[in-house]
Amino acid sequence: MINGILAAEELLASRVAYTFRTYPKQITAAIAAALLSAGTLAVASLGPDASDLPVQQVLEATAPLSFAEQSESLENFSFTLFRTDITRSSDTAEALLKRLGISDPAATAFVRASGEARNALFARAGRTITAEATQENQLKKLSARWIPDGDGGFKRFVIERTAVGFVALTERDTLTPGTRLASGTIRTSLFAATDDSRVPDSVASQLADIFAGDVDVRALRKGDRFAVVYETFEADGQALRSGRVLSAEFESGGKVHQAVWFQPPGQKGSYYRPNGDSLRKAYLSSPVEFSRVSSGFAMRMHPILNSWRQHNGIDFAAPTGTAVRSVGDGTVDFAGTQSGYGNIVIIKHRNNQQTAYAHLSRVDVKAGESISQGQTIGAVGATGWATGPHLHFEFRVNGEYQDPASIAQEGGAPITAAMRPAFERIAVGARTELAAAFSVIQASAD
Repeated sequence: MINGILAAEELLASRVAYTFRTYPKQITAAIAAALLSAGTLAVASLGPDASDLPVQQVLEATAPLSFAEQSESLENFSFTLFRTDITRSSDTAEALLKRLGISDPAATAFVRASGEARNALFARAGRTITAEATQENQLKKLSARWIPDGDGGFKRFVIERTAVGFVALTERDTLTPGTRLASGTIRTSLFAATDDSRVPDSVASQLADIFAGDVDVRALRKGDRFAVVYETFEADGQALRSGRVLSAEFESGGKVHQAVWFQPPGQKGSYYRPNGDSLRKAYLSSPVEFSRVSSGFAMRMHPILNSWRQHNGIDFAAPTGTAVRSVGDGTVDFAGTQSGYGNIVIIKHRNNQQTAYAHLSRVDVKAGESISQGQTIGAVGATGWATGPHLHFEFRVNGEYQDPASIAQEGGAPITAAMRPAFERIAVGARTELAAAFSVIQASAD
């Protein structure tokens, strides 16, 4: 009985979603007309006809303000200016305040002399700074917010002008969880489209991983579309960090692909198709986010040895320091240095499979450590036999080299019968949200 009701809800939600995507203008016009009609009836029923009301004429003498009074009023009028910017690695007190439009020697001197202010504003680039200034560009208040490493909350640093001068205060507060919905249309690439839609890079990377088995994000065509609902963590209304993708949809090549995050009580969560099939892969498609393949699994001229050799892995071009993640669950078999590999991490997976990550600039794990899929294990570098910064990635089965491009295998079980009613309720809601996002795209295009 419950399954029947849920199936009916799903069918109704799907039809509503389809109707909104197909006829957004017509539905908007119909709703507007209905509201207008309702509003007209309501106004008509509130009182007598306006033509029946008596007409009264009111005369009142006014005295214009003198020029002196107008000038005094203007001089006494004040307002506050608000400006926001991002800190840079090259910032000084003078440079940051000037970029914020502040012309205040006393404020500059305070920031320069305060160790607390220098640590809050210049310890790390990329922090959002908000300044409140008078109309004379004198600083009234300056604030910065950021998430400390390994901390679930956030820090708020404030400089404020008082009657006795500037004072500074650093506070700790709790992040507010929320969700955001975004959508976009592909014109050149997925990551260009997510940038246009102001979707964080970490969310775009999750989209690529979630749909790795269904959609080749490197081969998306112009006109393909996506929508996504994801977690945010905010401080005083400002989003400081994005979290997990909660649901997502791709329309690519005439096919619709959907994913819903579901976590049963006391168990690990995962992504599923609306029918309950798991989208989890045994391995991620790439160990490095936002990278390109610079050398594949094939014969090539070795750049250092100058001889034709089999390249037993895939090279991913990326800047030094770029995070390297494990493509699957496993245990660290080796973490250290090996001749031409330089700094390398080797992870042992199930079924006698191994992955290797070489030329690292740093190693963040130790031998024997348990590793989860997606966990950072080191950073891109150019150690060993490398002519430039990149990651050399290998996949081995029973000690034999295999093409890493072939390792994204199915790795998850479908939704169980016991969990299906709870999953269906989440899936219906997710489809409704995603359909609403696509209706916004359609309305904008029309």
